Amino acid sequence: MTTQTITANAARPVTAGHGLPPGAIALMLMLCLSWGFNQIAVKLALPDVPPMLQALIRSAGALPVMLIVGWMRGVKFLARDGSLGPGIIAGLMFGVEFVLIFSGLVFTSASRAAVFLYTAPFFVALGSHQFLGERLSSVQWGGLALSFAGVALAIGVPQPNVDAKVLLGDLMVVGGGALWAATTLVAKGTKLRNAAPEKALGYQVAISIPILGAASWLFGETITHMPSALSISLLAYQAVWVVGCTFVIWFAMVKRYSASRLSAFTFITPLFGVVAAYFIMHDTLTPVFGVAALLVIVGLYLVNKPDPKVTPDPNVPA
Repeated sequence: MTTQTITANAARPVTAGHGLPPGAIALMLMLCLSWGFNQIAVKLALPDVPPMLQALIRSAGALPVMLIVGWMRGVKFLARDGSLGPGIIAGLMFGVEFVLIFSGLVFTSASRAAVFLYTAPFFVALGSHQFLGERLSSVQWGGLALSFAGVALAIGVPQPNVDAKVLLGDLMVVGGGALWAATTLVAKGTKLRNAAPEKALGYQVAISIPILGAASWLFGETITHMPSALSISLLAYQAVWVVGCTFVIWFAMVKRYSASRLSAFTFITPLFGVVAAYFIMHDTLTPVFGVAALLVIVGLYLVNKPDPKVTPDPNVPA
């Protein structure tokens, strides 16, 4: 199945009041697996390419991929559809999000950052409740809490030696998670929703390029030697597949399904990252990981369990 077919299918609206169907769950598992390995890809490329420059190269490489895919699908990028304003806002948040995340990593550990980044589903749930009219039952809120507890357990928090600098880094990463959530809500709740996924994400990637370039320059990042073939291939993976393809699929799904339930599935991403680290970087896995995975699975089941008290409205998209 091609990316164009997946994107087209994911963009068709469905009705509210139901959990994610099997096809959407399979897509989300694929996305989370890709994003989980992406964390390993970033780490493996760090000796050759600094983090902010990685993000810059990723956006610059992904933009032509999205333009080509959109052109093949007949997307009218220059059509006046009212998406310019929210697209610019989403783009600014998208760029600053990665600046905050990568800056926060200077002060806090990668494991703590992974946990605090995945506070994003809470922000999405709160924003969906406030701005999109989505309602989560107490059971579904409990599912979110269980999933987050599973992520925290798998990554290994709390950790010792936490000082003010570490807390500052944690706060910056939480800010990045909040901006990720805000971008999702803008894509769901404004006229950006009516734009093709390639166009919606194109705003964000294009605007993030100068933001990340300026941040890289301010941080004094440089590439001091020719990157290895592995690093170049990992950068291509990030640009072409992660941003150019999976992010487009994500925004297509956001337009169709419940934002809070989709966002809850991102809890799986750091778990996939831990597994990838075990096989690729030979990190140690313990029985605690099994318990953590169970918490995440149970939490996701509760979040996606249809609320019997809610009658689906065929006039309201999920």
